[in-house]
Amino acid sequence: MTGSLFAVRLRAELRIALLVVAGLAFVPLFVSSPYWLGVLIVSLYFAILATGWNLLAGYAGQFSLAPAAFAMLGAYVPALLAWHWQVSILIGIPLAAVVTGGVGYLLGRIVTRLSGPYLALTTLSFAEILRLVFYNSYDFTRGDQGLNVPALLDSRVGYYWLFVMLLAAVLGCVWALLRGRGGRFLLAIRDDPLGAASRGIDVVRWKSIAFAVSCALCGIAGAFYGPFAQLVSPELGLIAQTGMVLAMVVIGGSGTLVGPLIGALLVYVTSEWLRDFGGIQLIVFAALVILFARFLPDGLWGLARRLAGGRAAPPGPSAPVGPSAPVGRSASAAPGASPAPVTR
Repeated sequence: MTGSLFAVRLRAELRIALLVVAGLAFVPLFVSSPYWLGVLIVSLYFAILATGWNLLAGYAGQFSLAPAAFAMLGAYVPALLAWHWQVSILIGIPLAAVVTGGVGYLLGRIVTRLSGPYLALTTLSFAEILRLVFYNSYDFTRGDQGLNVPALLDSRVGYYWLFVMLLAAVLGCVWALLRGRGGRFLLAIRDDPLGAASRGIDVVRWKSIAFAVSCALCGIAGAFYGPFAQLVSPELGLIAQTGMVLAMVVIGGSGTLVGPLIGALLVYVTSEWLRDFGGIQLIVFAALVILFARFLPDGLWGLARRLAGGRAAPPGPSAPVGPSAPVGRSASAAPGASPAPVTR
């Protein structure tokens, strides 16, 4: 797929994703239950996580297992500042983006020469170390008891619209990064790192940028989730939370703007519905991930495009790397399937 075709497809996906988000903004007019509003808020939180992780894995090909850990880190930054030094949450939230983006950039520099299972295991180890540090630092983080976080708003409807606007902003941020040559560089690195390097792309730099932006987006999601739940704890960084994010992207469709959004809404709302049948959510979604990976690798969004008459697209379009299309040179309780984030 040429760069111009990729730009057209990306622009079309952004429009559809924003239409979905705009439709979600009207949901409170029809849903008055505080419980289900809370479920939808957490679904939007996961949609932001899935979008951030999809940028790294779906577009850049870097399979990280730390999105939940960075959401936890982002949630703790404003919580710790408010708890120990009475710093306003409105100051702590942007600082959370800076901290998580900086840590993500450093992690990207460390793992830049790793790939496949080695990259996944390294990021998983980092995520577990970070979670255990917060869990065992009782004098500073209060351990598994968690930290109380001041609320930003007084109503769940207000939080719902806040997360809707945040999701729209995150989609715009990802689109802005991908629409330029940076997006083509990331796709080229994902498809053929050696070939991309031979064409003058600074592979280390762009992998690190992808890590930084992805981790910052996850951190922002966590920073806004804390005031909604009014509690942050190490459970936010459990590997089960990362598993949920991966399931959402795989089921919705990786390497697209619409897929993670659809996957997050369907998976989390369905997981709440499955609570009435016992703790089978993880079993169901693990089986679905296996089936989708085997029979529908482009997810529900790819299936929808195929049914609409479009050609089945791969998980992410290939970037042009060759003489015909040269590229430029460049030198709480945690939300999830098991713990209930909201109460009836």
